[in-house]
Amino acid sequence: MKKIRILYTIPNFNTAGSGKVLYDLAKGLDKDRFEVSIACNHDKGTLFEAVDTLGFPIYLIDATVSLRPYHNLFFRIKPFIDFVNDHQFDIVHSWHYSSDWTEALAVRLSNAKWLYTKKAMGSNHKHWKIRSLLASFVITINDEMQAYFPYKRQQALIPIGIDTNYYNPDLVKAEVFVDSNEFQIITVANLVPVKGVQILIEAVHLLKDKTVKLTVLGNYDGDYGEALMSLTEHLELQEQVQFLGKQMDVRPYLAASHLYVIPTLDEGRKEGMPMALVEAMCMGIPVLGSNISGINFVLKDFDHLLFQPGSVDELVLKINAIRLLSVQDKMQLGLALRTYCVKHFSMQSFIDAHETLYLKLTK
Repeated sequence: MKKIRILYTIPNFNTAGSGKVLYDLAKGLDKDRFEVSIACNHDKGTLFEAVDTLGFPIYLIDATVSLRPYHNLFFRIKPFIDFVNDHQFDIVHSWHYSSDWTEALAVRLSNAKWLYTKKAMGSNHKHWKIRSLLASFVITINDEMQAYFPYKRQQALIPIGIDTNYYNPDLVKAEVFVDSNEFQIITVANLVPVKGVQILIEAVHLLKDKTVKLTVLGNYDGDYGEALMSLTEHLELQEQVQFLGKQMDVRPYLAASHLYVIPTLDEGRKEGMPMALVEAMCMGIPVLGSNISGINFVLKDFDHLLFQPGSVDELVLKINAIRLLSVQDKMQLGLALRTYCVKHFSMQSFIDAHETLYLKLTK
């Protein structure tokens, strides 16, 4: 049987987000049925080194070009058309996050099928509409995204998968000693204003309990990170809130925590499918999340764990509700969250769904 030749395109592997998902997908595909290649703009980043060890051909090329000037657009995309045809790719699967549609146009003018995974909320811009119109298929990652494409029959919901064996509380030791008299809260985020971490810090302040501790994982070198640290000092929470920067392996920190909170605000880009939340759930600890797209998709069977975005008062009530649970009830909640992830967000289900789709597109 002839193998299906797939080219994955992505801007870079500098950050763990989409790059890590692509790494897991490419690694997990059935090698007897699929032949994988990757195209990205450069070879920077530690994740690129990990991808390189998989042994797939990696081409350092940019699949996109500037839209303007329109009059010579065809001549500028022709090198990528020729590249796709010369390598006889059957499918080009884009993990680009922008509304660019030059890659889509190039592939549609080749002999391959082009699809993309919609990873972030928002699609009203005209270029997103053109991108989706040109797509042979669109993959969405939460149920709200499906409404973005009311006239696109060629679409499917495939939630991002996670390696539930890797995020396993039975295999990970806590990073630090946990005082039995303390209640440890953790959040993991790319520290930008829409993440709403200030809401969580203010909630810790309103709890008026020095045994409540908060750990913030994420690069805090930017303006927002500095603002969060200033807020911590202003509220005199230096002994309760610690900023530990970005950590490549968050599992030991999750294992040392009693509660994970994702307080994203209902504005801006919002969430597509927050994998930091899924990672915490897989580690079997209670979680709380703001009731916005993406988060409420992941927690749709646990709506009592959602709170109004931006509401410090409701978050305080929710944190206290978790704190008042017995040890046994906390363990049962954590186990229920992990079991849900294993059933609905496993990496194998994610890979199987993609394999089925690729086979369908190449019939």
